[in-house]
Amino acid sequence: MDASPITAQGLVALAKEKFAAGYRLLTLSCVDLGEAGLDILYHYDKNLHLENYRLTVPRGETVPSISGVYFAALLVENEIRDQFGVCFDGIVLDFGGTLYLEDEVRTSPFCKFSVSQTKPSEG
Repeated sequence: MDASPITAQGLVALAKEKFAAGYRLLTLSCVDLGEAGLDILYHYDKNLHLENYRLTVPRGETVPSISGVYFAALLVENEIRDQFGVCFDGIVLDFGGTLYLEDEVRTSPFCKFSVSQTKPSEG
């Protein structure tokens, strides 16, 4: 699979361009690259023509959400947060890391490192 590289700064503009051209957002995929960070792959389709884009991000970097363009992206973005610890900025509905995971289980199972999350202090 070939994937064109994109930057975080161009991500939302690309999503708007694809939406305006009639592309469907198929899904996002995330790959843990170890020390190199994470790859987030964006998969678009129009008339059985598949286009893939690769965003490589360092660990701990926030990624712009495309859920304002493709509403359904909120599910995959929340899933990537649960599984890999990636936070998305501007997501239309943020489950805060609990889309699939219960409060007691707050690790990212597909990451090679553990994500530490603390509960807000009560008071």
